[in-house]
Amino acid sequence: MTKGWSEDEIAARVAADLPEHAVVNLGIGLPVRVAGHIPAGKTVFFHSENGIIGLGPAPQPGREDPDVVNAAKKQATLIPGASIVHHADSFALIRGGRLDYSILGALQVSASGDIANWKVPGQKGGGGVGGAMDLAVGARNVLVMMRHQDKAGAPKLVQACAFPLTAVRTVTRVYTELGIFECAGDAFVVREMAPGVSQDELLGKTEAVLRFA
Repeated sequence: MTKGWSEDEIAARVAADLPEHAVVNLGIGLPVRVAGHIPAGKTVFFHSENGIIGLGPAPQPGREDPDVVNAAKKQATLIPGASIVHHADSFALIRGGRLDYSILGALQVSASGDIANWKVPGQKGGGGVGGAMDLAVGARNVLVMMRHQDKAGAPKLVQACAFPLTAVRTVTRVYTELGIFECAGDAFVVREMAPGVSQDELLGKTEAVLRFA
């Protein structure tokens, strides 16, 4: 069985690709791990829609501050110079195009860059799309971190999304445990494959058309 990248290795790969001084929102789920993998000496300003600009990694045990949490309500830290802003101001930053990157989880991503990440058809319960639609259209670049397949083994890189959409033609790049993929409209371009992953395995686990760079 192919190992591929672990969740922390995916996060480290995303962190390495973020440019110095980028302003980045981390979505709920896998994306929050990125804050803990910024290389030493690099400064990235992580934004959390609950009103933090300058989010740091998870705190060390015993050093938690109950007043500092990320959007997933998980304990977090602040980097030097961090700011706390009103919720409305935080969303004004998103909607005003001030984010360099949004990093989101997803249920499906299409080759054209459509993203579905809030509802599975037929599934009972669950909330609304929430702030995901703002993050998916308000950032200059939208990255997705997700598992390559769902729990039932169905591909999540698809030619066209079958689930309710969050946003249309916004995703630029997808990171999974098997590799890194760019949305090219008619196909995904494979920019990098995780160690031990073959082209045949990728083709077998992906519904969408793949082009190997």
